[in-house]
Amino acid sequence: MSQSALFLVVFVACVVEAVEALTIVLAAGMARGWRSAAAGCLGALLCLAVTVLALGQAISAIPLDALRLLVGGLLLAFGLQWLRGAVLRASGNKALHDEAVVLQSTLAAARHENPRRAGGVVDWYGFALAFKGVALEGVEVVVFVVTFGATQHNIPLAVVAAGLAVIAVGVAGVILRAPLTRIPKNLMKFVVGVLLTAFGMFWSVEGSGAHWPAGDAALLVIIPATAAYAVLLVALFRRRSPVSNAR
Repeated sequence: MSQSALFLVVFVACVVEAVEALTIVLAAGMARGWRSAAAGCLGALLCLAVTVLALGQAISAIPLDALRLLVGGLLLAFGLQWLRGAVLRASGNKALHDEAVVLQSTLAAARHENPRRAGGVVDWYGFALAFKGVALEGVEVVVFVVTFGATQHNIPLAVVAAGLAVIAVGVAGVILRAPLTRIPKNLMKFVVGVLLTAFGMFWSVEGSGAHWPAGDAALLVIIPATAAYAVLLVALFRRRSPVSNAR
């Protein structure tokens, strides 16, 4: 896996997570105040940064084969989860993810909670909402950074890719003050699900002591094969979709 491929995979995966976190922070800011939302967001980012530093140092001490087996298992777990959701959405068996809808539902819930205290410096509900949203979405970012970075012996590059993804989404959110609905998140989730699943299979086999024919070049077959299988599942499930049958 080249360093440019490492950067691209981590960047795209982190953009998806950052967009979801941004929607929650926007809802917290609109409903409860921007100071509280910003404080919660910064607090979560600080915790995630410390987690990456701690895990990065710990995981680097694991022997390479054991590391690849661990990483492969983690990526398979995340990848299959992402791919399952993406296939169901693409086949019409699950609603497409819409950031505008998520924003409105989160806003409605936040506005019905206890009102802000007059004169309070921080609204703790808004702080907690932003903190939880960024932290929960950030856990997967941490997994992507540490696993891909450690297996390629370049955690700093993975950190840079994740940081640039978060900054890009954050700047766009500050400028627009609206969810990034134009980003093709459903397609990106499908692509990332394919990549995570393919790399998970690759590193699981390598970590178990077996070797793929042609080494890393086997990914050039595994990734398209995984994508083709996912597309086939979409076609099969679409025939059974209630939406398709109704037509």
